[in-house]
Amino acid sequence: MFRAIRQKAPAPVVEQRNIHLSGKEISYTLKRSGYRRSINLRIDDRGLTVNAPLRASEKWLHSVLQDKADWVVEKLDGWQAKKAPPIFWAEGARIPFRGEEFILTLTPRLRGTMPQLHGEILHVPVGMEAEAAHIEKAVTQWYRTEALQVFKECAEHFAPLLQVTPREIKLTAARTQWGNCTVHGVVRLNWQLVKMPLHLIDYVVVHELAHLVEMNHSPAFWRVVESVCPDYKQHRAELRGYGVSE
Repeated sequence: MFRAIRQKAPAPVVEQRNIHLSGKEISYTLKRSGYRRSINLRIDDRGLTVNAPLRASEKWLHSVLQDKADWVVEKLDGWQAKKAPPIFWAEGARIPFRGEEFILTLTPRLRGTMPQLHGEILHVPVGMEAEAAHIEKAVTQWYRTEALQVFKECAEHFAPLLQVTPREIKLTAARTQWGNCTVHGVVRLNWQLVKMPLHLIDYVVVHELAHLVEMNHSPAFWRVVESVCPDYKQHRAELRGYGVSE
């Protein structure tokens, strides 16, 4: 008996485009796929992505984008407003930490000494004439040290409430996730999360610890989260504004 050979769908076709919507020129990514039957618009920190069937006509694409023009512009403007301004690594820079801002000040170089936070000032001992790259490296090392301490303290608080015991808390630098949890009980958390307000840090830690009870995102999982974080829906919505997935 011969078995029919199933042909694989063609690989997605990706291209960058521009279009005028509501008086603005908008750049977007068009992804064509043989699996799709409809056109879908997605907006995140990377901008507008249009997912379309492989053979979607230009007329159809144009019509969908024009129909959604006001929505697209509003959402893109919203994302732009939420983006944190870049840090200029120099004396007087504003450094986000646990939802607050602190002022960076350069101090004489002391080898092997970490930056120290005193009041509203972060003292960075890299020398008064240090280059931006050296300042950034020192502050990043400080961030990572503080992040691990903050995350462990959060886990120590919430783990007993959830009746779980994580095997280990580790840092990650993933661009697309705030955290993840393995089936072996290792919780990894994005060190950049330490820049966020404490209630968002708590939520992400709870989210990952809850996976030690339910390794999914089922209704049962969200009930576990809600048991110790009743405002999780509000926190989750707020976190989405920073453009990184849970």
